Amino acid sequence: MTSISPEQKEPPVRPRAAVVVAHPDDETLWCGGYILAHPEFQWTIVTLCRAADTDRAPKFRRVLLALGAVGVMADLDDGPEQTPLPENETQQTILELLAGVSYSLILTHGPRGEYTRHRRHEECSRCVVDLWRASRIETGRLWLFAYEDGDRAYLPRARSDADRRDVLREQIWHEKYRLIEEVYGFGPNTWEARATPREEAFWCFDSPQSLRQRAAHLERQL
Repeated sequence: MTSISPEQKEPPVRPRAAVVVAHPDDETLWCGGYILAHPEFQWTIVTLCRAADTDRAPKFRRVLLALGAVGVMADLDDGPEQTPLPENETQQTILELLAGVSYSLILTHGPRGEYTRHRRHEECSRCVVDLWRASRIETGRLWLFAYEDGDRAYLPRARSDADRRDVLREQIWHEKYRLIEEVYGFGPNTWEARATPREEAFWCFDSPQSLRQRAAHLERQL
């Protein structure tokens, strides 16, 4: 038998995690701190919209480099009318973006988005949840962003009933804000810069069954 020295051992396989969002910048706004704080994951970030956006798409690629992630963009309609997307088309797009990979963790939008209101965020959340319930995407855990804005009364903030609330460490917070301001190009007086949360929040589920059990509670809260 041949012994293997520590130097010859294979490095441990890093668990896979994915972020499924509607737009480039959502990944940074709503969970960028968590991504930065957890480099132990192999991060994949996918967006449903803006692949053909000559401004936002290259900025998204630069953000991926800063986050140590890989990513893919789709180009579903994101016009100002926000015409509802066909659910089967949205689900199929998500399946293609995730490429049949099994994940340890997937992060996505909350059922009513993060502020009042954006149809694409809500559609993204609903389709990811339905795909998980139907066993068409595989992840050990599904976390939904948990923010609210009091029906536009204030900027988005962590919900009081979130399962997990993380106040970002100083270094992580500054890097997250830098990505929003310097890479995405949102000046300090823009809504995006002012809304960037220092406290990130999630509803956390470890199985489709656990999500079903809490569905009625979430409906009341949302």
